[in-house]
Amino acid sequence: MARTLDIVSDAICPWCWIGKRNLEAALAELAAEGLRLMLRWRPFQLNPEMPEEGVERTTYRAQKFGSVERGREMDANVAEAGRAAGLEFRHDRMLRTPNTVAAHRVIRMAEDHGVQDAVVEALFQAYFQDGRDIGDVATLDAIAVAAGLNGVAAMLAGAEHRAEVIAEDMTARRGGLSGVPSFLMDRHLLFSGAMPGPRMADAFRRAHMILSEREAAA
Repeated sequence: MARTLDIVSDAICPWCWIGKRNLEAALAELAAEGLRLMLRWRPFQLNPEMPEEGVERTTYRAQKFGSVERGREMDANVAEAGRAAGLEFRHDRMLRTPNTVAAHRVIRMAEDHGVQDAVVEALFQAYFQDGRDIGDVATLDAIAVAAGLNGVAAMLAGAEHRAEVIAEDMTARRGGLSGVPSFLMDRHLLFSGAMPGPRMADAFRRAHMILSEREAAA
């Protein structure tokens, strides 16, 4: 039986997209050894106090990091790390920083329909490459449809998945989680951060071995 790997992530976290690419390399390495993991993407808000309509990105980052220049410096560091992982970040297209509760609700819905990983990838690309506002319902609906998920606009018009997303985000914070991406195997926290694929594979391999030994001894 495949073990479960939960990835705690936010749709506007650049290191989460980089971590996803490195994770894909790690999973391919492990699959060649016969070890397969069942992925589940779990919510975390980098900006839990963000207004529902989002804010203008440059101003927000200047306030958060102290200056426009510091924000641009951090963007440049992310872009460099992204290139190493085969990703292109287009910060020049990113005009707004959204509230991500709606995006997390879409990700939760996608899990029920078996397209969660595809939707997560589509959201990352929409925000970081295309500069789309992933806090906007119509935008989220279009992204989801392209990734194989229908009915998002109707879901977001109600309250479905909202309470679960908020509760999981709060549980993660109360449990001491402060950085994403974070990775848990069968609910055991392994590490946080977008480490290179081979190091991820080694961490998952060792965790699987330890959990297997514990189960055998129980």
